[in-house]
Amino acid sequence: MRPHKSAEVLPSLLQGPDWPAQILDGAPVLLAYLDAEQCFSYANETHRSWLGVDPQALLGKRLIDVIGQRNYRSAAPALKKAYAGQLASFEGELYNGKERRYAHGNFQPDFDADGRVRGVFTALLDITERHLLELQLHESEQRFFGAFQHAAIGMALTRPDGHFLRVNAAVCQMLGYREDELLALDIARLTHPDDMATDARLMAELLAGTRESYQLEKRNLHKDGHAVHIQLSVSLVRDEQNAPLYFVSQVQNISQRKAFEDALHRERELAEVTLRSIGDAVITTDTQLCITSLNPIAEAMTGWSNDEAQGRPIEEIFQLFDAQDGHTIANPLRVAIEHNTIVDLAGKTLLRHRHGFDTPVEDSSAPIHDHAGNVIGGVLVFHDVSETRALALKMIHLTQHDTLTGLPNRSQLHDHIGQALATANRRQQRAALLYIDIDHFKQINELHGHAAGDRVLRALAAQLHRCLPGDELISRYGGDEFVVLLPHLGSVGEAASLCQVLINQCEQTRVDGLPELALRISIGISVYPDDAAEPEDLLQHAETALVAVKAQGMHGYRFFTALMNERSQARRRIETALRQALPRHELSLHYQPKVEAQSGRVVGAEALLRWQVNGRELYKPDQFIPVAEDSGLILPIGAWALRQACKQAQLWQLGGQTIPVSVNVSPLQFQHADFYSWLDDVLNESGLDPGLLELELTERMVMSGGDTTTGLLRRIRQRGVRLSLDDFGTGYCSLSYLKHFPIDALKIDRVFVHDLISDRDTATITSAIIAMARSLNKVVIAEGVETRDQAAFLRHAGCSQLQGFLFGAPMPAEEFQQLLAATT
Repeated sequence: MRPHKSAEVLPSLLQGPDWPAQILDGAPVLLAYLDAEQCFSYANETHRSWLGVDPQALLGKRLIDVIGQRNYRSAAPALKKAYAGQLASFEGELYNGKERRYAHGNFQPDFDADGRVRGVFTALLDITERHLLELQLHESEQRFFGAFQHAAIGMALTRPDGHFLRVNAAVCQMLGYREDELLALDIARLTHPDDMATDARLMAELLAGTRESYQLEKRNLHKDGHAVHIQLSVSLVRDEQNAPLYFVSQVQNISQRKAFEDALHRERELAEVTLRSIGDAVITTDTQLCITSLNPIAEAMTGWSNDEAQGRPIEEIFQLFDAQDGHTIANPLRVAIEHNTIVDLAGKTLLRHRHGFDTPVEDSSAPIHDHAGNVIGGVLVFHDVSETRALALKMIHLTQHDTLTGLPNRSQLHDHIGQALATANRRQQRAALLYIDIDHFKQINELHGHAAGDRVLRALAAQLHRCLPGDELISRYGGDEFVVLLPHLGSVGEAASLCQVLINQCEQTRVDGLPELALRISIGISVYPDDAAEPEDLLQHAETALVAVKAQGMHGYRFFTALMNERSQARRRIETALRQALPRHELSLHYQPKVEAQSGRVVGAEALLRWQVNGRELYKPDQFIPVAEDSGLILPIGAWALRQACKQAQLWQLGGQTIPVSVNVSPLQFQHADFYSWLDDVLNESGLDPGLLELELTERMVMSGGDTTTGLLRRIRQRGVRLSLDDFGTGYCSLSYLKHFPIDALKIDRVFVHDLISDRDTATITSAIIAMARSLNKVVIAEGVETRDQAAFLRHAGCSQLQGFLFGAPMPAEEFQQLLAATT
């Protein structure tokens, strides 16, 4: 061991009168001085209490020998810096035997008269407890942030001046802003002007300490300007001195609930006004014949107020007697509800007032039905003998007609059809049913809101009335479906002509505020007695014909044919067999090459589903895929296809042939809540680079899902998976919308490619699509390329990739691998 040099080496810092030894020895810090060879020249008394070592025993020993290799490696960089003449610090883990501590150290170089470093003064502080607290605080903050950011409801922290301190993703999505945009705003900028005063008053009460929290329904303004109804719950966080720090707000979007409440309120108001305005007495009951309401006339005629009568048995309030013998008459409403029919009072009947006098009345009793036709109560309509029974019919009208359009509802449709068929049978005439449906009506609700959808339904109902001036019956069957009954049909051609008129006129329906409505309707037709003799069968056949219209691309009309039933039966056979196709390994994937337009090099493959048994195609894709989607079987089949395609692409890559593969995704798959999890699991299982997978989506899937779809697309794109729009140009997606979606590629539908050479307009449209898509930096892929002229045109127009029989039909994976080997 090197002999210790004493006081002549120690810096004056350790020798001067300002630093008595007792101060240094009593400091809660390990103080030491290391000479030029990193040997201890000084160590204060704290070393004894902290490390159990005599400080004098350390003098002359090398630092590395005292603290050990592991500790030395941790402090070495800072120590090296100090010996290089710079003030250095160190913070990290150190070990005292097996005990792990956390320390902060300062290393200060000591210079001789010539400016050379002759030693280093070290000060080491044990900060283990502080470090643990900091870690715990950090973990707590992370947990809070995670819970805050990913909460299902909106969360916001707001300064006392109203400016946002933090907002979570749910609030951003609810109001249409990015996080940075919201943080630049304040509550006043987002609150509807009519609601600001109440919100400000409650916030002031929180700040003043007169209340601890508040709840409020209010309207916030979406980024696009429309009002968002929210349920707000606010509390205030204060510091130790009780000064306000920030507000904590929980926000729930209740816009849909408010819309339902408004619609229900309108219906109730309508019923309430009607009951109070009519001149007859009306009593309603539940199914147990306990009173639920009396209108003002009923109150006057019975002597009971509405409030007093609530819940009482009908016989106590509505007491009937025979005018001739004075005997009690059974209440007709009990019979009406028991037999689900309308019952009128027979003979002369007296109603006894609460105070004993009698009034001669006529009465009509009827059950009240819900939308499914179930009896949910009863209604009594009565008046004196001088009055007619018109009021009863009005009340029955309320239970049998659609409140939105005023049309008869489905609860009475079967009776009307039965009566019409009986009449047609007696007169030896035909009758017909037209089953009408608005194409893509769901998109109107999604794009413009349910209130706008209701206005469209009312406008269409009015247009139908104008087109059918005769004795035809129009009924709203449900949702966006209407049924027209033609009781007197001269010929089937007459029905066809009427359908064409309906299509032409209804598609011109206009609604204020929706200038680009462009309605399209489809109609299915069934004829009596040609197609069926019973109302239910006739209605079912009309619906089957409507399904056939939609299967051919929607828009238009079709008559029911027996072949449609055969197709329906064929679909059932396909569905039965399809349920066993996966377990029996009858499904497989074929791959069609995509080539680079300029070089002809294979740059990708589309995975296409095939159903084969013993090498023979059992059903074509356009036969079994629609059945799979309608039955829900597309979910397990689609998941299997995605997994197989990823495994195959990974096998090609491991074999030295890296080729991207694209997989078609059905709407049912994409809209499933677990789709992203399935996709993530498949990528992890296969080990495939996400950049080698492309999902092909339809325009309708992308456009109809709203913010939820946009968010899912972004998550998929962030995962590295590419996205393309399949059959572009055949749907309703505008190129201007593409900038809102993370789409990588567009696939021009084969119907455009087929007519490129023969039709100038098609060629012009296709060229424009390619040019505009390229301006948006989208890859453009043309499918269905079958001729060299088509390929040359698309190549010249700037198409990126080509796909079609000209370059190869869909083939098994082994053949595709041979194709790759032959072209590389």
